[in-house]
Amino acid sequence: MNILALDSSGAVASVAISCDGRIRGEYSINHKLTHSETLMPMVNELIRRTEYETDKTSVIAVAAGPGSFTGLRIGAAAAKGMAFALGCDIVPVPTLEGLCYQLTEYPGLICPLMDARRAQVYSGVYRFESGKLKTVFAGEALALEEQLGRLKELDSDVMFLGDGVDVHMEAIKEHMGDHCLMAPEHRRYQNAACVAKRAEEMLAEGVAAVKAEDFAPEYLRRSQAERERDERIAAEKA
Repeated sequence: MNILALDSSGAVASVAISCDGRIRGEYSINHKLTHSETLMPMVNELIRRTEYETDKTSVIAVAAGPGSFTGLRIGAAAAKGMAFALGCDIVPVPTLEGLCYQLTEYPGLICPLMDARRAQVYSGVYRFESGKLKTVFAGEALALEEQLGRLKELDSDVMFLGDGVDVHMEAIKEHMGDHCLMAPEHRRYQNAACVAKRAEEMLAEGVAAVKAEDFAPEYLRRSQAERERDERIAAEKA
């Protein structure tokens, strides 16, 4: 199985090619340029460098959310465009699950955190059992304090990763105390190779790929523009 994977759900833009379970190549960048400027040039360069035959692509795997609204839309547009062009389907990989694959060897609880602003995070709780990802708490948008509260009730060490760690590190350490573990910098952020691996396992578990025309990102909450519009309408009616 040949998988072309994308992740533009956060600050990192990442693309990878997986052929029969082996990562043939991967590019990631966490710098100033926007994903609209970097994602497709990275795809094209990776294809060129690996001499990858795009007509043999089985599926496009994409981090489907939650995450940055703009980043998710850019990733979705790129995935849909390539899927249409190559005549293949899309595997939407939950961003938080893909993040966990940075820590497949860690035996304890894993808590990916993505900053959702407005005092919220996108987060879930997972663990690997016999090499398979298991969900403890499904991904959702919630207050950081709420997530930390239920984690503390589990009375277990928790490994945190994701861009939300950088934003909320002090609060996490203060709340979790000795149970707080932080993923190292090189294992903390989104990675398209992990998206490819999760997509491969999802397909093996019987999760069906979707047609390009049926794919849409999973935002988990309304965008800031939508919220501001509703607040404006409510104010006008008051």
